[in-house]
Amino acid sequence: MTYSPPPTLRIDFVSDVSCPWCAVGLGALQAALARVAPDITAELHFQPFELNPHMPAEGQDTIEHLTQKYGISAEQARANGQAIRERGAAVGFTYDPERRSRVWNTFDAHRLLHWAELQGPAQQLALKQALLKAYLTDGENPSDHDVLVRLAGEAGLNTAQAREVLASDEYAQATRQREQEFLDAGIHSVPAIILNRQHLISGGQPVEVFERALRQVAGAANTSAASVQSA
Repeated sequence: MTYSPPPTLRIDFVSDVSCPWCAVGLGALQAALARVAPDITAELHFQPFELNPHMPAEGQDTIEHLTQKYGISAEQARANGQAIRERGAAVGFTYDPERRSRVWNTFDAHRLLHWAELQGPAQQLALKQALLKAYLTDGENPSDHDVLVRLAGEAGLNTAQAREVLASDEYAQATRQREQEFLDAGIHSVPAIILNRQHLISGGQPVEVFERALRQVAGAANTSAASVQSA
């Protein structure tokens, strides 16, 4: 009897670095992956999505932005922030809505993430985590090139190359193309997690939801692989 290792799931994680629910979703997904390991393996790819693609360079006050965009009161915006803080804490992510005082343009962060993916999935994951923490925990500006270069270094990436990417328009076209591909596929809110390019999970779901989906998709992949081998 020949042993066949479990297939590696491809996970496309469509998100924005300014999205607190994306941090919650990533934390829950990683907790689910830890639960199913080593029986199920996965390769994570972060895909770009801009919640505010037309945000000017100076950004906007967060409460002002949320009340205008979603038609809610300042009190509701603050209450929502506290609810997300609690969900984040449950999966090991510290969200500090008080320090997230402004909303910024995130396109250059996505360009840098595109470059990081070319260096390897582990490097892209490290940069994504650094970006989420810098903005959502520490209140830093994810459009500031000095901040981005420093975070690239913290993620183990070459800072000189990162600065070169940011100083140019490198990967701008590729990033916009990917954004449009997911918009065309019907992704209009994030996080959106796509397993094996077929199965969509929307929102910052609980760990159990991700675990169940991972087991179901991996089981289907195993069944398919077994059918091919026996054919």
